[in-house]
Amino acid sequence: MKKINVPFFILALLAVFCFMLVGVAIGFRSVIWSIFFLLLGFGVMGYGFTIKRKQRLSQQS
Repeated sequence: MKKINVPFFILALLAVFCFMLVGVAIGFRSVIWSIFFLLLGFGVMGYGFTIKRKQRLSQQS
């Protein structure tokens, strides 16, 4: 069985949580918070992809 990479798991949960908060903000009809959490979710997800890519490139060398 594979070992779980905890930092990436936490980043993934944080991104999912941000996108869930977008739904909550839409429910409260708050455009500012929905845009904020949407951008934050994409930022967290992009940060995780960047770290993963750097890690993969360093393992190839």
